Amino acid sequence: MFANLAQIIEQVEKDKGIDKKILVEALESALVKAAEKRFGPNKAIEARYNEEAGEIELFVFKSVVEDVVDPDREISLEGAHTHDPEARVGDSLGLKLDSRELGRIDAQTAKQIIIQKVREAERDIISKEYGEKKGEIITGIVQRFERGDMVVDLGRAEAVLSKKEQVKREIYRQGERIRGIVLDVRSDSKGPQVAMSRTHPGFLMKLFQMEVPEVYEGIVEIKAAAREPGERAKIAVDSNNPDVDPVGACVGLKGSRVQAVVQELKGEKIDIIRWSEDPAILAKNALSPAQISKVVVDEDEKSMEVIVPDEQLSLAIGRKGQNVRLAAKLTGWKIDIHTESEAKETHKEELSPEESLRKEVAAASLREAEEALLNEDIMRLKGIGEKTHKALSKAGYKSVGDILNSTPEALREIEGIGEKKAAAIIKAAREFAKPGGPA
Repeated sequence: MFANLAQIIEQVEKDKGIDKKILVEALESALVKAAEKRFGPNKAIEARYNEEAGEIELFVFKSVVEDVVDPDREISLEGAHTHDPEARVGDSLGLKLDSRELGRIDAQTAKQIIIQKVREAERDIISKEYGEKKGEIITGIVQRFERGDMVVDLGRAEAVLSKKEQVKREIYRQGERIRGIVLDVRSDSKGPQVAMSRTHPGFLMKLFQMEVPEVYEGIVEIKAAAREPGERAKIAVDSNNPDVDPVGACVGLKGSRVQAVVQELKGEKIDIIRWSEDPAILAKNALSPAQISKVVVDEDEKSMEVIVPDEQLSLAIGRKGQNVRLAAKLTGWKIDIHTESEAKETHKEELSPEESLRKEVAAASLREAEEALLNEDIMRLKGIGEKTHKALSKAGYKSVGDILNSTPEALREIEGIGEKKAAAIIKAAREFAKPGGPA
């Protein structure tokens, strides 16, 4: 039944990729269990693979004793001499069993054990193989859908692309090729299952590694990546060679390299920015194309306040907040965006009570001084003589404020005041009321 196994073992080793040693151990274990079932579990039975004969040999081991108490495990010295004339009391004697004595049912049991062992070995190989591929891109064929999850045929194994690891806007049909990265390898009753993802930022990074030789060679390094899968992504890149522009290398000639990645991601927009160790500079780069006026960093809270011109606010935040969300993911910092106008108002509100009071007093004093200047008699104005003063007073102009509230046209209506004189009076009033007071 187990003769000529050498060719079978060699073929299984080749087809299944299972180590010969594992196969031999499985066969030996299977035959021992079948023999124990046939001859009894109390016997000390061992199986050994004879490679030259191409068969599994069975042996029952018994101790040589003077008086036999347990026939299953003991043999008399006289009985031992029939097998080995040199046997002595205390020796362990291996007696070969005839495997042909095993019945059909025992053979079936052995077969099932062999199949089980081979499956276990296959699972271990697959688990190890794909476990070493964590974070790497794999390709498979869409096989079926189970409650929203996609089952992908990898050939020797199955991968599961769960609903949360799928890009919502992407549609795949049975039989189509699909790529993704290996997240994990899980074992269950069906065997090893590879957890696959198309939404993980690592997938984006690996795609650039495939498309950009400088990234593959380590000249350009992708320091960070953030995605809203199917919509938009940002990657921050740096160069280990001062002569290589990391952004240009990833974009490629006429955008060829980045477009290859965009095509694989079904149109996902990708912003490529330059990396900086300075979080403020990195945040400014990450929020592009928006212009940034100022960045205030709070290292304790790992947060930053970004000030932008009023007209740049919507660009910095992005549609439905997408730009600032991606920038926060990329930098790993909390980002709050405010306009310059908001920052000024906030600065006013943040003044201490003493500073506020001083400012209010100063403002009040300034207003009083201005009012005092406006109430000064028009005789204080440069170029106003008695005659002009009398004419202005007669027309109702008593103070500097009255002159400032008038116009050259109105002053020309007064007798004795022409066009040049009217303009000079208005100019004199304005100079008088300027900060710094009258000359």
